[in-house]
Amino acid sequence: MDTSSVKLNMPPATLYEQRTKDVIVRVEPDYLDEQSSPSESRFIWAYTVEIQNCTEVDLQVVERFWQIADSRGQVQEVRGSGVVGEQPVLRPGETFRYTSGAPLTAPSGMMMGNYGMQTPEGDTFTVDIPPFLLDSPHQPPIFN
Repeated sequence: MDTSSVKLNMPPATLYEQRTKDVIVRVEPDYLDEQSSPSESRFIWAYTVEIQNCTEVDLQVVERFWQIADSRGQVQEVRGSGVVGEQPVLRPGETFRYTSGAPLTAPSGMMMGNYGMQTPEGDTFTVDIPPFLLDSPHQPPIFN
């Protein structure tokens, strides 16, 4: 079989990016069809985040804040220390990458938030996480 003519019905990955005070945050969401169950209103996403330190000082990720909204208007807020159980220190030029997940009871939604960063001197500032869409193949994309 000639595979050059086979078309996959998978959309290209979407990468969202935001730069705040020389820190770049990139997010790539991925719908997990095998873990989701639309008939039970369970839609599961993984999202991979990269936090890149483009400053000239070490930075530590000390806290996170997420808003997770679904297409039915339900909003969850998540606050916590660090990310995925860590408070990583990023040296100048370094990137920290992790993957986490989000369940929704609706076929689409969006996430946004921020990270609390701290310098070795104890100065703190907030870095924005770009808003990103969670659009499953079980509903046409909704543009806000």
